[in-house]
Amino acid sequence: MVTAANQAVLTKQVSVKEAVVGFSPYALRAPFLLRCAALFIDYMFLLAVPIGWLSLSKLFGGSGGNFVLGNSMWFLGGILFVINFVLLPLFSGQTIGKMLFGLTIVKLDGTPVHLMGLLVRNVLGYLITAMSFGLGFLVSAVNNSGRSLHDYIAGTVVIQGRKKLV
Repeated sequence: MVTAANQAVLTKQVSVKEAVVGFSPYALRAPFLLRCAALFIDYMFLLAVPIGWLSLSKLFGGSGGNFVLGNSMWFLGGILFVINFVLLPLFSGQTIGKMLFGLTIVKLDGTPVHLMGLLVRNVLGYLITAMSFGLGFLVSAVNNSGRSLHDYIAGTVVIQGRKKLV
């Protein structure tokens, strides 16, 4: 028979915190061209919605100007943006493009980025980078850390590598 004390011991969960050992963002930084390819894949994923909508509209004889369907596609595109640039990086540190190329978004100490950091990086940072006509993204091509303007704003770095147990 299990007593209450034994039951408490059996159901108690041990909390183990992961630590990053020997992390160097300079050694693991993602190459600029690989980051460009991942960004290209991400935007092609988002453009598939309006292009698919226009293609289906033309295929079925429409003019492409159906207002209700157009609003639905913008809504779907917005949801895909949130999934790809906020939710996926929140849980895995990667967008779809970064997954394909083995890149991960982490904080400067190698720990995962939290929600506020991702919002600052992928919403505010991308907005500022877009306002600079992409020059904020080109910063990663000319510095040793491989960080773009949105990475500097959010305190993040994109690395190429995998986790391993030591």
